[in-house]
Amino acid sequence: MLSERLLNELNLQLKYEMESANYYLAMAAYCDSLDLPGFANFFLVQGEEERFHAMKFYNFINDLGGKVTIYGFDNPRNDFSSLEDVFQSALKHEQFVTKRIHTILDLANEEKHYPTISFLQWFVDEQVEEEASMSQLLSKVKRLGEDNPGIYMLDEELAKRTFTPPATE
Repeated sequence: MLSERLLNELNLQLKYEMESANYYLAMAAYCDSLDLPGFANFFLVQGEEERFHAMKFYNFINDLGGKVTIYGFDNPRNDFSSLEDVFQSALKHEQFVTKRIHTILDLANEEKHYPTISFLQWFVDEQVEEEASMSQLLSKVKRLGEDNPGIYMLDEELAKRTFTPPATE
């Protein structure tokens, strides 16, 4: 059985995952405004991943007999000064999500709630990938500079990104 504290944290994380999807949609719109459809695609796919993550939390809460609570969220940031600013913001956001996952895991460990500990391990691993991806792309954008024709090669590369939900175990 989930404690009230753990249930609240899991529901909050569901909210943050949906908020992340919205945040990445705003980043995609910014990239589209720069006529960089590959970068926009990258963030649209990122948003799909975040919605998938949110549904993992939704289903987990339900599977444990908890009550899912849906929260609203603030408008995402829509204006950025550059691609570098977009990726810096995305990396900072992923670092925030990582801290949230760790906070919930700390609570689950404190309460010895083994199903939540097991469930969150997937997210711990996922956040390593998320932060690495944003960090690598930020480095590439910084190295290329936004007026470099290489940015269009990176745009073409990012246009190929798709999301395939991982197979359930």
